[in-house]
Parts: sequence; C-alpha cells; structure tokens
Amino acid sequence: MAFASTALPIGISTAFSQPAPSVNVQSAFQRNLNVHLICPDCKEIPPNLVENFSDGDMVCGSCGLVLGDRIIDTRSEWRTFANDDQGNDDPSRVGEALNPLLDGNQLDTMISYGAPGSNVGRELNRAQNKAVHDKKDNELQAAYAKISQMCERYSLPRVVQDTAKDIYKKVKDNRKLKGKSQESIEAAAIFIACRQSGVGRTFKEICLLTSVPKKEIGKVFKIIDGILLELGTPTNAPGQGDREYQAVGTNAEDLLNRFCSHLGLSSQVASGAQYIARRAAKEGILAGRSPISIAAATIYMAAGLFGEGRSASKIAERAGVSDGTIKTSYKFLWEAREKLVDPQWIESKKASLSGLPKV
Repeated sequence: MAFASTALPIGISTAFSQPAPSVNVQSAFQRNLNVHLICPDCKEIPPNLVENFSDGDMVCGSCGLVLGDRIIDTRSEWRTFANDDQGNDDPSRVGEALNPLLDGNQLDTMISYGAPGSNVGRELNRAQNKAVHDKKDNELQAAYAKISQMCERYSLPRVVQDTAKDIYKKVKDNRKLKGKSQESIEAAAIFIACRQSGVGRTFKEICLLTSVPKKEIGKVFKIIDGILLELGTPTNAPGQGDREYQAVGTNAEDLLNRFCSHLGLSSQVASGAQYIARRAAKEGILAGRSPISIAAATIYMAAGLFGEGRSASKIAERAGVSDGTIKTSYKFLWEAREKLVDPQWIESKKASLSGLPKV
C-alpha cells in the first residue's frame, strides 16, 4: 500500500522547521541597597505599616502584628490652629542658643503679653523682666553693642568683635582697672583683639576710632595684657577655639598690605616691601624703630624700586608718621640696599636701583 507524499511549500516548511532563536538578555548584576521593613506574616509589598506614636509601636495594618515597640516621635510637640494664634504666639519651647559671652545659665522663663487688649500679661512681663534680668547682663550687652559699632566702623572682621567682647568680659571687674573709663577698656580690648586675629591696627588708628587718647589706650593696654597673661585661660571667643592667650606684637608686615592698598600701589610693590621688611628684620637694620616707621620706609623704597614712586609726604599722610621719620629710616635701608634687594628683580628687569629715591 503506497501513500502519496504531500509536501508543503518551501517557504512554509522552512518557517515551521526552523523556529526563530530566543534572545536571552541578561542584565548586569546590581546590589539592591534599599532596606524594606515588611510584615513576616503578610509579606506585603509595599507593606501596610501603621506608626502609633502614642504607644511607641509600629503595627502591621493588615494582621496587627507589632513590628517595633520603641519608635521615636519626630513630630513637633504642639499643634497650631488658626483660631488659637492670638497675639502672634510662638509655640516653640526651645529658645535661642546659649551665648558664651553672657553670664548666668540663660534659661529664664519668658511671660507672653497675652491676648490683645489685655494689660495683665504686659504688666506681668514687665515685672518679671525687672525681677529676673541681671543688671550685669544689661551692662555687658550695652558694652558689646559699642564694641560691635566701633568694629563695624572700621570694617573689622567678626572674629575681632567676638575676641574683643570676650576680653572685655574677662577684665571688666578686675581691680587693676579701677578708675579706668569704660571707653578706654573697650578700645584696649579691640586693640588686643586685632593683634590676636592677625589684623593689627596702630594705637593712632584705635585712637581715631574710639576717641580715646593714645596715652590712655596704651596704659590700659598694658594693664589688660598683664591680666590676661596672669589668667592664662583660653579666649573662648566663637571661632577662635580653646587657645591660651599669648602676647602678640604688631610687626611691619601686618601693616604693609593695608598701607599699599590705601596708596594705590600694586601687589608687586606690596610683596617687594614685605621682602625688604623681612630682610631688614633679619639683618637688624631698623632695630628699635616702630613698625609704622619700618612699614612706611620699606614702602617708600619698594615703590621707587618698581617704578611706582610715591612722595614721602603722601606715604606719611597714610601711615600716620612724619615724612622726616620716613626719610631717616630710609637712609639706613638705602645704605644696605645690596643686602635688601633681591638680585632676581634686577636680572628680570622688574626693578631698577636707579629708581630709588636719593638720600
């Protein structure tokens, strides 16, 4: 018995006999760093968890299983409603941060003014302020306000203000300052704070700033400097850290940049004047002279050396010394010019000895 062969078309038979290969795309391995808290009984994703802050429990909302019994309530402890906001009440019970520059624990209770139109709260607030507030704190705050005002007048940084306030607080009740005016103590505190912060100011500048005589500032400065050295305690000024007080003097390099800026000189002249001042201090050429005289003389020399000469009278006006003092100090610098001038300045033709002022 013979069977007839029924052949399918080539295209159809090929399509059935050779199925398309399946593409297996494997994604790169990635660690799942997400931490999910799910109920071990329900295993619902996403989990149906309910936080019961009144009892401190975390409960599964589907089966009631307690998953945590020591949760922390991170919400605020008060509720504010529009109808209860009378007199702009502040529900905060935290208060401001402690100020290390004030005495006391600063944990006083404040009484609000009460509802609008009622004088009872206002009278209670006034009576409580008179009974609780310390007069020392009021005096300190008044002195701090004057120190801040004077420092801001000269655009001194905030660290100078804080250091001056801390120094004033430490020495204001010392017996050695008995009979000294409050203004002179504040001026001396600012002067010492400028030295400690690396922004030195001269006695004459502090005198112009505070309207206190120069001699009085000098006397009070010596007394306060001795008191702080005896105490030997950290400054505790905000931003200063716990470093002990050390007597720091003002050198010419602390004044050069500011004087050059006031005279409109370039940074090249300022850096050259600092180099000359360092070399002069190392060689002992201007030993015994004031930092202002040294700074003015080095500027007078460096400005002529780099072709930006300024007259001695103009420098004297900005530095606060006489032009005769500048010329006298410059004479010693000119005689030792070979030791003070960097040879690279001459080789690179940035400076020329012929530009130096004549003695």
